Formats: sequence, C-alpha cells, structure tokens
Amino acid sequence: MSWQTILAAIGLWFVIEGIFYAAAPDTMRRMGEWLSRLPIESVRSGGIWSAILGLVLFYAAVRFF
Repeated sequence: MSWQTILAAIGLWFVIEGIFYAAAPDTMRRMGEWLSRLPIESVRSGGIWSAILGLVLFYAAVRFF
C-alpha cells in the first residue's frame, strides 16, 4: 500500500460525496436536518460502525486485490 493509493481513495471519497450534494442538494439538506435531531449516541454509534465497515473494506481491498 502506498500513499498514492490512500490519496486516490480519499479523492474518490470526495468525488462521490460531491456528486451526492450536486445531484440532490435538497435531499442532502433534509438528511442533515434529520441527523441533527437524532440523539448524540445514535450518531456516534453510526459513525463507529461506518468507520469499522470502511476499515474492513479497505483491508480487504489492500490484502486480497
């Protein structure tokens, strides 16, 4: 694994997120408002599980492909 791969992955993440905001800005705004109404523990738990899933996918991509 190289820094080039990590930089490419981060760049791809920004591209995908940018596409969501460009294609459906109203939906993204409503999702932000909905997220702000959730209890902080739910947001934290979702973030932790998302990070774990990301690490597993990243490990699988680097290790097996």
